[in-house]
Amino acid sequence: MTGYRVSDVMTRRVVYLPAETTLDEAATVMREADIGDVVVTDGASLAGMLTDRDIVVRAVAERANPSSTTIGSITTREVVMIEQHATAGEAAALMRERGIRRVLVCDSDRKLVGIVSLGDLAMQLDPQSALSEISEQSPTV
Repeated sequence: MTGYRVSDVMTRRVVYLPAETTLDEAATVMREADIGDVVVTDGASLAGMLTDRDIVVRAVAERANPSSTTIGSITTREVVMIEQHATAGEAAALMRERGIRRVLVCDSDRKLVGIVSLGDLAMQLDPQSALSEISEQSPTV
């Protein structure tokens, strides 16, 4: 990962959904866009991030009704961000330190410009690695 910046490996397409979106609607959006996360908004504010794992671990395990439970009720509220010019190594260290798999990426004005995942970093480090293959093949909800 030496020499790579977060901006080199991040996903630039960010999908935003309002906190009032139901779990089944969010899962459909994620499946159709072939993504594992969405940014949750509360009006014009960033409310958090929702991952496919949040849907499975929090909602399914708690037997939440997917057609009436909102994503705002299970969203991870702690938003972890990294600046786009940080190194890929710094992003990996941040993920390891926080025990997370995805970090929101911002520009110098703290405007959201992308998302970097553990899979993005693995693909850059070694496109043939098992982690990269698993990351690519992991089904999203």
